Amino acid sequence: MSRIGRMPVAIPAGVTVEIAEGNVVTVKGSKGTLVRELPKEMDIKMEDGHVIVTRPNDLKKMKSLHGLTRTLIHNMVVGVSEGYTKTLEVNGVGYKAAKQGKKLVLSLGYSHPVEMEDPEGLETTVDGNKIIVKGISKEKVGQYAAEIREKRKPEPYKGKGIKYADEVIRRKVGKTGKK
Repeated sequence: MSRIGRMPVAIPAGVTVEIAEGNVVTVKGSKGTLVRELPKEMDIKMEDGHVIVTRPNDLKKMKSLHGLTRTLIHNMVVGVSEGYTKTLEVNGVGYKAAKQGKKLVLSLGYSHPVEMEDPEGLETTVDGNKIIVKGISKEKVGQYAAEIREKRKPEPYKGKGIKYADEVIRRKVGKTGKK
């Protein structure tokens, strides 16, 4: 049986979970509300402060959906109670990030500044050379952080570009002169 799928999802205080027809799960918390339609094959039940996901049979597809469904519910619960953050670092001479209202303005060595509008439900803050993306949806936070990183990926020679705070860039040795 799926080790992750078997674990019940604990519901912290101040969070409410509603399971509607067609496995539409609504999670409300102090940070906001998340609604997601989950696979109809899974059986989702509320039992004394826990959400329990069970699968109908042991087909490979059902096994994979089992763990996925449980993890998606868990991520929703954590999102509305604590929220998610992703930190990016801007490295390089002349590379910088600034905030103008709801816009993130990046100077990344191009002939023009790169402007990015904060998506609905997400918030970015700039602290020196760090960009912090905050939100309640793990999926949206990760996606927006990836889009910011995509504007100038870190290069392996000098390490210039936008990288995740916990990312390690594998460095390469540059050219050597011929004698």
